[in-house]
Amino acid sequence: MEERNHKGDFRKSCINRLEFTSRFLKFSKEKKTVEKIKRIIDKYNAKNILLYIPMDMEVDVLPLINYLRKEQKNVYVPFMVEDSFKLVKYRLPLETKRFGIKEPRNSFSIHKKIDLAVVPVVGIDKVCKRIGFGKGMYDRFFYRLNYKPVIVFTQLTLCKTNKILTDKYDIQADYIITS
Repeated sequence: MEERNHKGDFRKSCINRLEFTSRFLKFSKEKKTVEKIKRIIDKYNAKNILLYIPMDMEVDVLPLINYLRKEQKNVYVPFMVEDSFKLVKYRLPLETKRFGIKEPRNSFSIHKKIDLAVVPVVGIDKVCKRIGFGKGMYDRFFYRLNYKPVIVFTQLTLCKTNKILTDKYDIQADYIITS
């Protein structure tokens, strides 16, 4: 139980740091982060890519989504279903749903394997596992996959602890990108 409190406290301190990133610094950091993600996508020649619709404290990957669509890549985003999400193709219009998360309208689930997933994080622990907002949706999604895509964590400002705060089912990154 004590470890859970540490995880919650760490999450709160990371969120506070992310909320106070100035708008000017945020724009510069996002641009650098998106360029790094592009290089990883090219390195793996990824065609089917999971991204996310960003919230204010997350790296704005919308320019990357637009770029990838022009490059004829398949861009998928999460669509919340019960305790996790399914993949849907990114398309407009977006609607604001639970927890203030924006999503495209519901469509059929995608059955293609994703090659690469870009996942926002609030923080990371000693073993580079994800600390998210505490709902566990990404962890459940990846746990239920029968394969492992390349996983890239993004964060505006690195927020890392020297302690192990995650569980065995929490997802781990292949790459962690901050600016």
